Amino acid sequence: MDFGQDEVARAISGLARDVLRAECDPTAGDGYDERAWSALAKAGLLSLVLPAELDGDGLGIGELAALLTEVGRRAAAVPALSALACGGLTVAQHGTAEQHAALLPGVGDGTTLLTAAVSEPGAPLLAAPGTTAVPAPHAANHAPTAPDSAILRRSGRYDDHNASRSTSEAPVTRSAWRLTGTKTSVPYAMQAHRMLVTAATPDGVGVFLLDPHDDGVTVTSTPTSTGAAEHTLTLSDAPAELLGTDTTGVTAATLRDNAVAGALALGSGALAGALELTTEHLRTRHQFGKPLATFQAVAQQVADVYIAARTVELSATSAVWRLATGRVATEDIDVATYWLTTEALPAVRTCHHLHGGLGVDVTYPLHRYYATLKDLARFLGGAGHRLDSLAGKER
Repeated sequence: MDFGQDEVARAISGLARDVLRAECDPTAGDGYDERAWSALAKAGLLSLVLPAELDGDGLGIGELAALLTEVGRRAAAVPALSALACGGLTVAQHGTAEQHAALLPGVGDGTTLLTAAVSEPGAPLLAAPGTTAVPAPHAANHAPTAPDSAILRRSGRYDDHNASRSTSEAPVTRSAWRLTGTKTSVPYAMQAHRMLVTAATPDGVGVFLLDPHDDGVTVTSTPTSTGAAEHTLTLSDAPAELLGTDTTGVTAATLRDNAVAGALALGSGALAGALELTTEHLRTRHQFGKPLATFQAVAQQVADVYIAARTVELSATSAVWRLATGRVATEDIDVATYWLTTEALPAVRTCHHLHGGLGVDVTYPLHRYYATLKDLARFLGGAGHRLDSLAGKER
């Protein structure tokens, strides 16, 4: 059985690896590496999931996972998970032609940031959200406007702890729906041009495009391990536009699948990157006149890390492959997310241990892998939540 990448995925991986090796800034301390993000855009890697009519490649989650794996392998501080897996891919799959034209070109050139709000207090990646959507009594009908500049830069336009902006500054949006509720763990909410928000509708669940700067939206900053921007949303009759036409839960299920598959690919790459960094250190660092890798206890510990990395990689590959080929992926996703949330962090702690004092030096990149995986584990709900989900499917 061949578990290797196909030709397209190999080409994407190779290009992404070259770009990130040349442009990734290991000292980016604010959770955003603008140079790396711009370089990915110039290389055409942010256009992978865009339709061909918008100069994209028309690819899906399988090929996007190849890019996300390389982003994780470098622990690059770029918003690839939120902007591409959660945002761009979902809009490309379910958005209207008007929404495609308004949002996706900016995604491809890196000037439009999309993000997703799919979790609620105590309920990560919620299938039945408590946030509600009701039709507005007098709905305006305007397409979302494209941004006029890169929106990822922190411009000081908002308060880090409790931010909102007046309607006089907000672009006009289609406001056929009103959202009320609370969303947590929303990456780059204040920097985003639009957020994809899941909310209960009279027919089921829909995904809505929300401007974070509109009336009725309060954005509160929350801490992350990587330093990347993350926020909690409090929505009170906030105007929003339905993504596509579905209000029964189909689009929402796709969004959750894309988010989880993207997180798995990113996490698999991060653990592989930590292992590569550690094995290179053990190969080149000498003690008592010998490379550290030749000591039996060291070899046993790094072998445990290798087993964890391969387990996460294969389970993530299986889940992504099933999604990409239209197969039912529920159990594969549960298994892969359980392995990632359970095994990845202990494995990287072993990597820190094998580095000795160098492993806790903040000028050395190993801590970025741990921080990335810690944020991903929290995004997925943690090991206990993933085990509960897995057990529920297997009973």
